[in-house]
Amino acid sequence: MGHHFGGMSGAAVQFLFQNPTINEYWLVGLRLLGAGILLVLYSTFKQPAAVKRLFSSWSRVLYLILFSFIGMGASQMSYYVAVKYSNAPTATVIQYLAPVFIIFYMAIHTKMLPRRLNVISIIVALIGTFLLATNGHPSHLALSPLACIWGLLAAVSEAINTIMPRKLFKEFGTITIVGWSMLIAGLAFLPLYWTMPVPSLNVVDVTTILFIIIFGTLLAYTLYLASINYIDSSTTGMLGAFEPLVATLLAVFFLATPFSLPDWIGGVLIVLATILQSLPERYFTHIK
Repeated sequence: MGHHFGGMSGAAVQFLFQNPTINEYWLVGLRLLGAGILLVLYSTFKQPAAVKRLFSSWSRVLYLILFSFIGMGASQMSYYVAVKYSNAPTATVIQYLAPVFIIFYMAIHTKMLPRRLNVISIIVALIGTFLLATNGHPSHLALSPLACIWGLLAAVSEAINTIMPRKLFKEFGTITIVGWSMLIAGLAFLPLYWTMPVPSLNVVDVTTILFIIIFGTLLAYTLYLASINYIDSSTTGMLGAFEPLVATLLAVFFLATPFSLPDWIGGVLIVLATILQSLPERYFTHIK
């Protein structure tokens, strides 16, 4: 269910950008602040001891602040800007390249070559990216350079978002770290609200923003994290495929977003690469 809300949130962001008065940075900051406050309140109520321990060490706090900006904040901002310059399906699918960057990082960190399965996954993901970016025509880009750049930045920052907070998650709990990192990153956007004009919002816009904050962030994160306790990583990886699928279906059928056959094939290949990497090695005993 968490992945469903995540995909719906992407389509909701694309819908909001149809309003020309809504700035992407204004929206990102609002989401981070809103969801951050709610998650901080929830974690403080549920895990007060963890919050107290977190802020008892300057080194932990500084690491949390660093993660808030180059991990959580960068991931949210780059994804929203990628949606702005392309669409929800494309941005969501490109963000799913994050495991490719994680593989490269782990290979450098461990000084070991990736498994053959991971190499196959990278090749599949690159083919998918090629189809998505060119629509199957190598001579021209189907996406604007800005869409490609921000999409790749979303994937890189999502990889950082996955690797960087692992120790913090183990020690203080995921909800606590996610909540505080969102709030800290959101505070950096506050100066924008004194310099940017207030968007012209109608009831539907306000409802959509509340949906993104509550369902697309708060419930999406808590349901996803709760599911990890009951299902294995391979199942989680497979269920993750629903996020770009939901984003694509909603954008295509309700927002009239053009999505050609090469786009579908490219998106499927990228998500397939992610699923392959999440499967346990025992499913591929003949691949080393």
